[in-house]
Amino acid sequence: MSLVIQGGHLIDPANNVDGKKDLFIDDNGFVAGVGKAPSGFRAKKTIDARGRIVCPGLVDLRARLREPGLEYKATIESEVRAAVAAGITTLCCPPDTLPVIDTPAMAQMLQSRAWRFGLAFIHPLGALTQRLEGKLLADMEALDEAGCVGFTNALSPVTDTLVMRRALEYAATLDLTVFLHAEDPWLRNGGCVHEGEVGTRLGLAGIPEAAETVGVARDLALIEQTGCRAHFCGLSSARAAAMVAAAQKKGLPVSADTTAHHLHLTEHDIGDFNTQCHVRPPLRGKHDREGLRKAISNGTLSAICSDHQPHEPDAKLAPFARSEPGISALETLLPLTLRLVDEKLLTLTEAIALLTHKPAEIIGVETGHLGIGATADVCIFDPETRWTLTEDKLVSRGHNTPFLGQTFRGRVTHTLVGGKLVYETPKI
Repeated sequence: MSLVIQGGHLIDPANNVDGKKDLFIDDNGFVAGVGKAPSGFRAKKTIDARGRIVCPGLVDLRARLREPGLEYKATIESEVRAAVAAGITTLCCPPDTLPVIDTPAMAQMLQSRAWRFGLAFIHPLGALTQRLEGKLLADMEALDEAGCVGFTNALSPVTDTLVMRRALEYAATLDLTVFLHAEDPWLRNGGCVHEGEVGTRLGLAGIPEAAETVGVARDLALIEQTGCRAHFCGLSSARAAAMVAAAQKKGLPVSADTTAHHLHLTEHDIGDFNTQCHVRPPLRGKHDREGLRKAISNGTLSAICSDHQPHEPDAKLAPFARSEPGISALETLLPLTLRLVDEKLLTLTEAIALLTHKPAEIIGVETGHLGIGATADVCIFDPETRWTLTEDKLVSRGHNTPFLGQTFRGRVTHTLVGGKLVYETPKI
C-alpha cells in the first residue's frame, strides 16, 4: 500500500538527511520520494509523524531467537515481535542453535520460518566450524549461498590456532566476513565475572581483561597473515578497543562492536549477586566502560548491538556462578543508545548511524538507509516520551534484564518493514 509519513524529522545518516521532510513509499514497499512527492504519487495511507523522529529501521548484529532447540526460552515469533516493537527491522542470528547452523538446510529453515511471520528480516550467521567444535571447517561457501551473511564460532572457542588460520584463509578466499568472539578459554578458566574488585569481594571466579586482549591479539595476527575481513563482537575492554583502533590505522580489514549494556553498566552493578548482570563477556570496571565509550565516539567501534539473549525465569534464579549469562535486550537497544545522546557522548545522527547503516555495511546487506529506491524499513519514535520498563511492557518472552524499573526517554511508535506497517504503539 502506498503511504506517506508526514511531518516527521527525518534522519538518514547514510544519505546526510537531517530535517523535517515527508517520506513517500510506493505500493511495492520501496522509498519513492524524500521531501517531495514523486510525480503522480497518490498515498492510500498517511502516518502523522509530527514531533517524532523518522529513521531507517534498526539493524542488530547479534540476537538469539532460541529457535530451534530452546523454545522454552523464546521462539522466532515471540522475538521478532519484540524486535519490531523496538524499531529493529533486521537482525543477525548466531549459529549456536540446536542443531547448529552449519548446513545450508539449517540456514534456509531459519529464514523460511522467519518469513512466515512477515516481520523483521533475519540473517543467519553460519558456523565457522562443524557443530562449533573448532575442529573441522564448515562448508562456508554453501552456507554463503544459503543466505548466511557472516561466519562465527559464536561463544565456542577455536582453540587450535592452525584451525583458526585455515578458517580465516578459507573465508578470505571466498571474500566472506568472519565474526570473532575474542576470548582465551584458558585465561577465562570458568570465570563468571570481571576479575576485579567486585568479583573478589563476592568470592566469584574472575575473567581477566587479558582473556579478551590475548584473544584479540591472536586473531589480529591471523587476520594480518590471511587478509581475512573480520568483525570483533561485543568488546568489553578499553585495551581491546585500542588494539582494534591500532589495527584499523594499520589498514587491516577489521571492525568491531560493543553492546548497549556494556556502555552503561560496570561490575559494580552486580551489587549483591544480581544475576541479571551476569553476561559474557563480563561487565568490567569504569575504566573499561569509559574506554568503550571513547571508542564509540571516535568511530573505532562502528555498531552498538543488543546481544539479545532471552531466558526463562529459572535460568537466573540459580546462584550467580551457575546462572545463565545474557540479557533480554532488544527492547532497550534504542533507549540505551538515546541515553548516550542525553549524556552528550553522541549526536542523535551519530547514534542512529551506529544502529542503522553502519551495522548494515558490516554484514553487506542493502538496508539501514532511506535513499530513493531503498526498501522502506522504517522506525518512527517519539524522542520526548518518557516510559518505565516493566515486565508487562516487555514483548520478548525473556524478562531477564537489569533495567527493569528504569525510566527511559524515547519510545518507538511505528515500525515498517518493506513498506508494511508491522508495529504501531497500542492506543490507550
